Amino acid sequence: MELNLQRLKVRSSPAVLNEPPDQELIARARKGEAASFEKLMRRYNQRVFRAARSVLRNDAEAEDVVQETFVRAYRHLADFEERSSLATWLTRIAVHEALARVRRSRLFAALDDGTGRRERGFSRVESSQSGPEEQASSRELRSVLVAAIDSLPEGLRTVFMLREIEGLSTIETCESLQLSTEAVRVRLHRARSALRQYVEKQLGEEVHGLFTFAGTRCDAMVARVFQKLGLPLTSA
Repeated sequence: MELNLQRLKVRSSPAVLNEPPDQELIARARKGEAASFEKLMRRYNQRVFRAARSVLRNDAEAEDVVQETFVRAYRHLADFEERSSLATWLTRIAVHEALARVRRSRLFAALDDGTGRRERGFSRVESSQSGPEEQASSRELRSVLVAAIDSLPEGLRTVFMLREIEGLSTIETCESLQLSTEAVRVRLHRARSALRQYVEKQLGEEVHGLFTFAGTRCDAMVARVFQKLGLPLTSA
């Protein structure tokens, strides 16, 4: 059955009425205004998390990458030349960090001493326990969808996650992953085809809630990053 992928697209960081634009928040954060950086974190936490998880297929590891991404971003705000959007810059940092972790895990696997112990390997990973909002809705279908997406090859999975779950445009995905327009389109087509073989029923709106990063998870990430940076947490 044809998957209704047009219904999947949703922005994690929509333009909110009366909210200051990224450029204004960046300028304030560069002057040391912690509250502005917190707003940027909350605006892009979910996108960064989804990008990292599309590579790592593990919630805990993806959260580590989100933290590292924002720590690096804060420390290098002065170097951000705004040639691309902040969202694109953050996504690139997250994807590069996630890929570096995968490469390191493969090296550890190659150095395995034969006892079966591997240091944070990714050859077999499981999602962390779902939050209350996930537990309250269609657990069985979610399990099928997560398994279907995680089964995709890395290159297809990352494009699919950004385009169809996070809702980026083709151009935004190209800039974030540094791929050509044709490469993104081909990978997205292949990802869709692979998922059709894996899932026999329409996904519908259910995929909107996959890999959410809001509420207490977002609060906890903000707190951890601010603690590591030594910044005062301004939100209640």
